[in-house]
Amino acid sequence: MITKAGLAVIDTLCSGRESTPGELATKTAYSKTHLYDILDELLTAGLLTETRGPNNQRRVRVTHHPVVEAYRNLRSKLSHVDWTELLSPAILRVCWYLDEPRRATEIAARLEITRQGVHNALSPLKHRAMLSPTGPEYGLSEDLSPLLEFARSVVSYEHRSRVREIAPSATIAWCDPKRALVRVQSPDDTAALQSAADWQLTGLARFQEYELQFFLGGEPAFWYTLDEVLTPAEVMCHTLVLDSDSRRVSYSMLLIEKLDIDQDTLTETATWYDLETTVAAMYRSLRGTFDTPDDLSVPLPSESEYMALKEQYGVI
Repeated sequence: MITKAGLAVIDTLCSGRESTPGELATKTAYSKTHLYDILDELLTAGLLTETRGPNNQRRVRVTHHPVVEAYRNLRSKLSHVDWTELLSPAILRVCWYLDEPRRATEIAARLEITRQGVHNALSPLKHRAMLSPTGPEYGLSEDLSPLLEFARSVVSYEHRSRVREIAPSATIAWCDPKRALVRVQSPDDTAALQSAADWQLTGLARFQEYELQFFLGGEPAFWYTLDEVLTPAEVMCHTLVLDSDSRRVSYSMLLIEKLDIDQDTLTETATWYDLETTVAAMYRSLRGTFDTPDDLSVPLPSESEYMALKEQYGVI
């Protein structure tokens, strides 16, 4: 996650002009020694580029990295706020969840921190009237969408950097501040993630653990999380996030029946992936109503197709 010092450097360089470490030290009030470490981190991450001036003097400027562009947009649209003073890694993680009104307890559970930790992160935003309270819930004010965009750019960048150190072909299919669902494009990257700490096989490739084995057609997906058990509900949601075609919907319905996954449990998990409508339609079909609601964007199997699939895989 970008530190306050790193953000101060990006803020200073947002005009696009080059600066020396000495000039940055004067403008940011950080020591040159500390700045050298920050510059090295930002250069490695691709947020800065470096040239050498007279006497081999370092000169740096920002690149067109998505994080830099999101911050430029934030500064351009909300220039009256001192973002370098306001923002911190904790605030950016909490902001990720403020795309809609949410309770502090809900955010705390997802981030695996205390409710007080969420309130502490929200406090600077509250004091500046940047939140839209709705009863016990909080969301960002409508004009603060650039802040949400920046928070999401930073989180995505963090996950992308982490996975590409292990699997260079990896792309992010879904993420939040603590978790990431990734695709890879090569067998070497698959092998690397299979042996890496904190990465777990997920999606259709994981169904064989539940005695349902399907043709994969490509490299498997992986899930990053720290010290968290990967549940069947998560695996099913990952499968549909990666691709919600009729085949994956049908296979997910088989998993629900085979493991007797409780609808409330699955719906709670699906909420984080915007799959509540899909899950409700799947359970309706499993109870015998095989129709496709007008507001459903994913294809459901017909009754005859699904019954044939159940027989094929021996799901009773």
